[in-house]
Amino acid sequence: MKPVLILFVLGNLDRLLRTGHCIETHDQILSITPKTQDQVDVLKNVSAQYETALWQPVSPQYIKEESEVHLFVPAANLETVKDLLQRHAMTHKVMLANTNELIEMQTRNDSTDPRSSTTFYDTYHSLEDIYYWMNRTTQENPTKVETILIGSSSEKRPLYVLKLSINNRPNKKAMWIDCGIHAREWISPAFCLWFVQHSLAFYNLNQDITDILNNMDVYVLPVMNPDGYHYTWTTNRMWRKNRSASRSSSCIGVDLNRNFDANWCTEGASGDPCTEIYCGAFPESEPESQAVADFLRRHKDTVQLYISIHSYSQMLLFPYSCSLEEAENHNDLLEMVQEAAQKIRRHYRNNYRYGAGAKTIYLAPGGSDDWAYNLGIKYSFTFELQDRGRYGFLLPPSHISGACNEGLTAVKTIALKVIEKTQGPTSPPTTF
Repeated sequence: MKPVLILFVLGNLDRLLRTGHCIETHDQILSITPKTQDQVDVLKNVSAQYETALWQPVSPQYIKEESEVHLFVPAANLETVKDLLQRHAMTHKVMLANTNELIEMQTRNDSTDPRSSTTFYDTYHSLEDIYYWMNRTTQENPTKVETILIGSSSEKRPLYVLKLSINNRPNKKAMWIDCGIHAREWISPAFCLWFVQHSLAFYNLNQDITDILNNMDVYVLPVMNPDGYHYTWTTNRMWRKNRSASRSSSCIGVDLNRNFDANWCTEGASGDPCTEIYCGAFPESEPESQAVADFLRRHKDTVQLYISIHSYSQMLLFPYSCSLEEAENHNDLLEMVQEAAQKIRRHYRNNYRYGAGAKTIYLAPGGSDDWAYNLGIKYSFTFELQDRGRYGFLLPPSHISGACNEGLTAVKTIALKVIEKTQGPTSPPTTF
């Protein structure tokens, strides 16, 4: 037996003899609901003192009494954190007892080749696989798909957008979908791949998809944060931000969804580079957010619908998140997400909350959807896909199809409504 292993076993044996229980050996997700302000303060300090990751809410500043907190705790800190909770009379529930197994399950792929696997769209894929898939999709659909390089990340990875275009009708409008702005939200890039595949496979077979593609071009950015996404595959599955270095701190990364020029860095964002909601040095300081903003500025006369895909919490949100004021067409936007949520509930028996971002969750300035809205794209949305917290960011591959079908229902419902409101009626919609 190796010396290190002997020491580990002896250490555990010693702990067992002294305390009556063994050290936990797995990372876990805990659910904790603080009941008092003192407990809130303790929980706020936990993520600063120990190497943990807040899943919900995203930042300690949002922790409040009677509000459920989801906390990722690495095995090395588990005993200490649980002891601390016990000392302050805080009960907890273990949501996931062994995250390592789930992570391993997520990274297991049959193949990188879309043609050799029937389950390609039911698995998660590394950044290299996604780039490969984009290349293949473009090659195999030369008349319908074009790859556009819109910029590169802070670590110089390419930012590729797929343009789905079925016809060259004059003055044709467009919609934009971006995925993977937050690195650990793996269901988001999976949705973008699913959406492209579904659109190409069901054009002329599904009335809704046919009507959408006949009336709109679609720009799809499968991974807006390639550096962060790559980092979640290689180093830290819980990483959220991009990977840019800070001039003022040793902490890495900016929250790209706090980096747009929409009430930038006000309440709900942070100027501290070590936080998860760091807004960056200035609006569009990051090459990723600047590339998206530049592209949308160039196409603002044609893009009528903006959708950003996130996880988790099952919500359909619209502006504003950066302010409590109502958007000019609030009622239109509310009607659209309400109809989408009703269809999801009817077809998939799953509930989605909906409403303006700031009033539905909390203030979150610098978001891409608010910025796009202010640019003039008056139909602007953020979708938070599955789930409600059972698996959180570690949604198993077996749930991909369900989550993507729900997201697809929302996209189709809203896109058809936008076409109807801006271009007149299409053919009568079919059922989903």
